[in-house]
Amino acid sequence: MNDGYETVLMREGGAMGALIRDHDWSATPFGPTAEWGRPLRAVLAMCLTSPAISALFWGPDFRLLYNDAYAPALAERHPGALGRPVAQVWSEIWDILGAQLIAVMETGQGLVTENQLLMIERRGRREETFWSYSLVPVRDEGAAVAGIYVTASDRTAQVQAERRLASATARQRRLFECAPGFIAILQGPEHVFEFANEAYVRLVGERELLGMKVRSALPDIEGQGFFELLDEVYASGRRHLADRVPIRLRRSSEVVEERFVAFIYEPTRDEAGRVTGIFVEGHDVTETHLTQEALRESEEFNRRILASSTDCIKVLDLDGRLVFMSEGGRLAMEVADLDAIVGKPWPDLWPGQGHRDALDAVAAARAGQPKYFQALAITAAGTPKWWDVRVTPILDAAGRPERILCVSRDVTATRTAEESLRDLNATLEQRIEDRTRERDRAWKNSRDLQAVVGADGIFHAVNGSWTTVLGWHPDEVVGRCHLDFNHPDDIQASTAARDRAATEGLPVYENRVLHKDGTYRWISWVAAPEDGVIYASGRNVTAEREAAATLEAAQDQLRQAQKLEAVGQLTGGVAHDFNNLLTVIKSSTDLLKRPDLPEERRARYIAAISDTVARAAKLTGQLLAFARRQALKPEVFDVGRSVGTVGDMVSSLTGSRIEIVTNLPDVPCFVRADPSQFDTALVNLAVNARDAMDGQGRLTIRVSVVDGIPAVRRHRLVSGSYVAVSISDTGSGIPPDLVERIFEPFFTTKRVGQGTGLGLSQVFGFTKQSDGEIRVESAVGEGTTFTLYLPAVAGDVRVADTSEPDTLVDGHGTCVLMVEDNMEVGAFAAQTLAELGYTTVWSVNAEEALVELEKDTQRFDVVFSDVVMPGMGGVELGHAVRKLHPDLPVVLTSGYSHVLAQNGTYGFELLHKPYSVEQLSRILRKAASWKRRRPLTTE
Repeated sequence: MNDGYETVLMREGGAMGALIRDHDWSATPFGPTAEWGRPLRAVLAMCLTSPAISALFWGPDFRLLYNDAYAPALAERHPGALGRPVAQVWSEIWDILGAQLIAVMETGQGLVTENQLLMIERRGRREETFWSYSLVPVRDEGAAVAGIYVTASDRTAQVQAERRLASATARQRRLFECAPGFIAILQGPEHVFEFANEAYVRLVGERELLGMKVRSALPDIEGQGFFELLDEVYASGRRHLADRVPIRLRRSSEVVEERFVAFIYEPTRDEAGRVTGIFVEGHDVTETHLTQEALRESEEFNRRILASSTDCIKVLDLDGRLVFMSEGGRLAMEVADLDAIVGKPWPDLWPGQGHRDALDAVAAARAGQPKYFQALAITAAGTPKWWDVRVTPILDAAGRPERILCVSRDVTATRTAEESLRDLNATLEQRIEDRTRERDRAWKNSRDLQAVVGADGIFHAVNGSWTTVLGWHPDEVVGRCHLDFNHPDDIQASTAARDRAATEGLPVYENRVLHKDGTYRWISWVAAPEDGVIYASGRNVTAEREAAATLEAAQDQLRQAQKLEAVGQLTGGVAHDFNNLLTVIKSSTDLLKRPDLPEERRARYIAAISDTVARAAKLTGQLLAFARRQALKPEVFDVGRSVGTVGDMVSSLTGSRIEIVTNLPDVPCFVRADPSQFDTALVNLAVNARDAMDGQGRLTIRVSVVDGIPAVRRHRLVSGSYVAVSISDTGSGIPPDLVERIFEPFFTTKRVGQGTGLGLSQVFGFTKQSDGEIRVESAVGEGTTFTLYLPAVAGDVRVADTSEPDTLVDGHGTCVLMVEDNMEVGAFAAQTLAELGYTTVWSVNAEEALVELEKDTQRFDVVFSDVVMPGMGGVELGHAVRKLHPDLPVVLTSGYSHVLAQNGTYGFELLHKPYSVEQLSRILRKAASWKRRRPLTTE
């Protein structure tokens, strides 16, 4: 073999060349290597020396010869695969590879495939791999195809990366957004931005990128090589990595900023392997670059420091002779020629005490100890300078002194400043002394109480005003505790004030101090700590206090008079309205007594009485609402939903010339309140707004959740979570002097006949009783905004049974235990129930009712009790019945009860007085139905 083949096997063929050379081929279809033909040897030599993954499939059964780069793909098949048929070596992919090899062998035409999927079994598991390879036919000396030469490239990693990128989900895009480095995805040869994360946008300066070509979006980087590099990566399909590349970016018309970036341009491909775009990833490494540059510069700085230091740096031998002086030292010592002093004893450069200090320092350094001193020296030009001198031994490898380092710093200016400072301190001390004398004079002559008190409260000194103001001689005060002179009720507060004065000072504090005659004077103190004691100054404010007390008493009388006036107004209003209602009732009853009254007129009078009673009940309810004494039925409900429902009613009340605007939140806003009273409050506010706008304008209702109630006028800020309901109009507004009165009962600015003045009273009372607040903001001529604030709660809404049963009829057999202490009401109710077909047992108090229940509980279907009764009230009776007879329903009735107003109905059904026959029948039917539906319980 004289064609160089042996050289290839022995020297250039690598490990596989040696393996092929040492293999016994005589028993194989190849035969001994000496007999291998020229085509086989030539192609094998090319295969073995190729850096690419290469192999030779030889003969009709495609026996395998391969190079070092091919071996890793075989994994555990190597080296046993050498010389074996490919169908045996790659049995799991033979259906793909075999068909390709046979086609090349039969046609004699080469084949190239890109990103071919091959499922290869390696290391005990099946792997998805992608390969790009070429199959080239190799002909023998007779021109027949004898084998196939293969060059391959493993594209698995790139295909999988491109696949992940191509199928990136929105979540992956969000991950790109959150990546610490900058990321961008460019598409097509024009490099159009498909994606750029926040870091990339920050780097290039907050500009529009998506959908734009990179050259259009970033014109300021033209000429820096980035555009050309993108074109090269797209055209070649090869990635590009760069480290610490400068990039100049324009931040504004005047500012151009240079940053340093490390990045990678990675071409992306489609399923056919064609380049479709470029994936850009990198980091802004400006800070790292600047830090490394600073470190390099610091090394150069250390080399120049001796030459540039303004300190006088000297090196001495162990005998104290000068060996070296820095340039800064030469200039500071005003030396023209260093040779004139090098070699001379260094201590001789110091006169007087400095000479002795220098000798001591040299001796100490020779002994291995540092030394510091400060001394005066005269420069070569005769200038006196003060020096701060540090002398340190320079040690050899064994730790023994071999040289002495002296660093001297010119501190002449500092010494001069110190001397000036000493002169200034002396001046200040004199001024302090003068001021002390002035303070002593002021102490003696002050009309206010002056005292020096220890942190323990003991008086160290007091001035003469203690005699003129309190009758005490200073000798009677010094040495005693300040609490001995305090009013007993002020002891605790005075102790706290003293502790505060001892640490942070006391701005203003007032207490009562004992006069020698046994009375007390009000003293206003200010105090400050100094040198471990408290300096206090007190002014007698007794006269001001007495004047303030007199004023407060006068104001109390005025407020009482105002309350009486308000009560008078309330009484007059109630009397006026009730007299009007009673007039209607009285007139109707008198007319009903007339004989031969036509049925049509009789029905009209009866209807007038019924309507007037309803108006009287409404008036009573409004008064109770204002007084916060109405019995509410609170439920958890969504305010936005209720406002939306009431809005339809409001539009019919206000008329077509008023525009209704509602702003409701997208999420529920839950409160716990009486929904009926809430709806009434909204209607009252809407009617007021309509009248204020004279029937034309805009009414806006807004619902929102707020953190706290803002301060308005005299109302303080309130924290917490509230649902705010605002009703705004564009009406005439409320004059400032009337804003504080609008919630008073019967107060109204409307014309006679347009309102009772109780609408806003109801709103005020309902809001307060629901633990809420109401705020008013108004400007004359611009409109008014009422805002209700109700505490927000969690939305655990329970839908109540709002179905109303029919009235009971005769023969139903329902038995009612009625408890009523008022004889007239009791007799009327008993007669009414009898006419409706109820069986009634009447007890005049709760105790008697419990006795009836104890006799026979089963005969009763419901307990119907008044709330306000002598002895045990209706609520207490209800609790007792609930405990003793849990299956027996209780219905309460009341015209007014402070217990119900404060605590609710405790879960009992409540019938408000006055009530109609239909209301009484309906609520009893509902309670009786509940008993029949509820299963019996056992103890």
